[in-house]
Amino acid sequence: MTMRRTKTLMMGELLDEFFKRPYVAARVAEGKLPDTWRMIVGERAAAYTAELRLDNHILYARITSSVLKQELFYQREALRDEINRRSGIRIVNAVIIK
Repeated sequence: MTMRRTKTLMMGELLDEFFKRPYVAARVAEGKLPDTWRMIVGERAAAYTAELRLDNHILYARITSSVLKQELFYQREALRDEINRRSGIRIVNAVIIK
């Protein structure tokens, strides 16, 4: 038995449907994470980010400036919430600043 669609889909609709799948949306958001980080913390702070790694929904950010590291440490929850908001999906459960 073969499956047929009764409604014709436009290519854009098909792609929108594809990118809304949770796994695909999470992978796209993960790929955009460096740009999202840069937009949230700004160019100057992003320049001090030596490593940005997502592992099991935990974002690890290695910061080379001790002053900036301390400032971002106190803003971990706000960073997490803003990353998830901009990503449109809950991709980060915690932010670890080191």
